[in-house]
Amino acid sequence: MTQTELLVIGAGPAGCSAAIYAVRAGIKTVVAAGAVPGGQLLQTSEIENYAGFENPIGGFELVDAMHKQCKRLGVEFTSDEVIKIAGEKTPFTVTCAGGKVYEAKSVIIATGAKARWLGLPEEEKFKGKGLSACATCDGFFMRGKEVCIVGGGNTAFEDALFLAQFCTKVSLIHRRDAFRADQVTIDQVKNNPKIELVLNSVPVQILGTEMVEGVRVKNVKTAEEKEIPCSGLFVAIGTTPQREFLKDSLVALSDNGLVLASERTHTTIEGIFAAGDCAAKYYRQAIIAAGAGAKAGIEAAAFINKNR
Repeated sequence: MTQTELLVIGAGPAGCSAAIYAVRAGIKTVVAAGAVPGGQLLQTSEIENYAGFENPIGGFELVDAMHKQCKRLGVEFTSDEVIKIAGEKTPFTVTCAGGKVYEAKSVIIATGAKARWLGLPEEEKFKGKGLSACATCDGFFMRGKEVCIVGGGNTAFEDALFLAQFCTKVSLIHRRDAFRADQVTIDQVKNNPKIELVLNSVPVQILGTEMVEGVRVKNVKTAEEKEIPCSGLFVAIGTTPQREFLKDSLVALSDNGLVLASERTHTTIEGIFAAGDCAAKYYRQAIIAAGAGAKAGIEAAAFINKNR
């Protein structure tokens, strides 16, 4: 069994920020980064809304800089993939795939979330080339262009309004003619002349050669298909928190699978904290995840020092 004071699960902005604050507080910190450390940022070709960079920075480049900063400060990184957390109080037993076991005085869950995609065969080809799951992140690059967005909830409708501020046309594609969004937001979308509702329809093919050039949709009632020209396709059908390893733990989850955490990142188990997209109710942005990670690192360090 490997002992450490703090085990951070996840190596994206939340996990790295948490590790930085903890190790600078004198806490022995290990980051279980998994096989592909960095999370959703690795799928982002250009990031323009992370403060501190005059020019856009690539997702891989930003994650790499975070990891190097952590290591310079003394954080230990492993490729261990956590499969179980056990314990009602400190110390906690954390089991990894392959059998490695950690004993940690405190744990920070910063595993992020996966975007839900449409399941179309062209998706891998066009990710970062006009296909995105984050309008707030990538919408700016569609300035002056026509775009499509898929979804029927608040995120899709709010994203449509956001994109309509600088895109010439926004086609909102939804598989039904009823919506899950708030009525006020629905009314705003319906009254926006730049937004066209494409209802009872589902995307069946992403069109283009090197970049997205359009989307083919199928009407679920008539089976009629049509092509919608666009330079960007935004998928807003939700995210899935990365928390499978918590299924047998006592850490409570919300109805939609998020880790329940307070404003100060405390979970329902004292000594276990959560930060980033795995616990974020509203804002899923790298810079906000980093801020939450900083809070978790500060709280975990205080908890460890109190229980030394």
